[in-house]
Amino acid sequence: MINPSASEYLHDALAKAEELKVECVVIQLNTPGGLLKSTRLIVGDILESSVPVVVYIAPGGAQAGSAGVFITLAANIAAMAPGTNIGAAHPVTEQGQMDSIMNEKATNDAAAFIRSIAEKRNRNLQWAEEAVRKSLSITETEALGKHVIDLIARNLDDLLDQLDGRQVMEGSGNVVLHTKGARLIPFEMGWTEKTLGLLSDPNIAYILMMLGFYGLMFELYNPGSILPGVVGVISLILAFYSFHTLPINYAGLALIVFGVILFLLEIKVASHGILAIGGTTSLLLGSMMLVRSDSSLEFVSISTSIILTTVGVSVVFFLFVIGLAVKAQRAKPTTGKEGMMGEIGEVLVTLNPRGTVMVHGETWNAESASGKINKGEQVRVARMENLTLFVEKKG
Repeated sequence: MINPSASEYLHDALAKAEELKVECVVIQLNTPGGLLKSTRLIVGDILESSVPVVVYIAPGGAQAGSAGVFITLAANIAAMAPGTNIGAAHPVTEQGQMDSIMNEKATNDAAAFIRSIAEKRNRNLQWAEEAVRKSLSITETEALGKHVIDLIARNLDDLLDQLDGRQVMEGSGNVVLHTKGARLIPFEMGWTEKTLGLLSDPNIAYILMMLGFYGLMFELYNPGSILPGVVGVISLILAFYSFHTLPINYAGLALIVFGVILFLLEIKVASHGILAIGGTTSLLLGSMMLVRSDSSLEFVSISTSIILTTVGVSVVFFLFVIGLAVKAQRAKPTTGKEGMMGEIGEVLVTLNPRGTVMVHGETWNAESASGKINKGEQVRVARMENLTLFVEKKG
């Protein structure tokens, strides 16, 4: 996915390449797309790089979808492996659709952006714009025939052989590449970028947010548990950090919070299921609206299966688990002094007014609070003081 971690990673890679004064940088690309904001940063770095940049769509079966098209066209040399494709061909779901005017503005902006890239790199201007406006997708042979890419290479060794002797345009002038037998220096993504990339996944951000809510709610209902509260706060902080890198719809976030509140009220208020239905609906709609792209060209959304699973778990969690916990808290005590109140026992030694009774299979000293009570009669415990039961006849 093209996200902030990917743009940071490529920025560092190009800076390292300039420092080492390498012959060229090869970006092996396989992406369904991502965020246009991150794409603009990557394209800017590629266009400003003093080291020639080669984008290689590989291995076989790989794609350069949506935002990947911009990155490929921005390269000094664009290459594809056999069995790959390039194009802005991803479906726009209902949760990602925008107002038609806003969508048109975003599409026009993206079209102008890709035209400027294609013009600078002397590539097929017409196809570049149609890839944005019509979501066209083509194979590697079609891309080569339409002058969208420069060559087709079976693997990295074949790519380096074909690059050798090619001339590319840089800011300082034309440069001839010498790559035959060149040594490859892999540049791996650091743990910081990997972590940021994981958090930039909308599915992970959504799950972290829901875990945060669950943890805090559990801590509120069971003060002193500590662990759920700590996990909840950490999860929410990570979730909101993720939201900072994603196109979040705050109306969706508000609906999710409102849904959680309705679930909590259902536990406290007897609404005959109305609040639960409202909470489920609010949580479902909010989840579907939570991540909303600024453009139909952006490939970022929360998986429908994850949304449905999370909503289902939430319903079970709030209505059953927390509901049982609250009922247990409200239940009458069964042990200790409070647990004896109202219990039924049998007189063992006539109470006149003192004697003994059998309660819960145990023998207790007792005192009658309602006159003489004969042996064998049933009594009800009224109160308990200093291990003595004060009882009255069972009415």
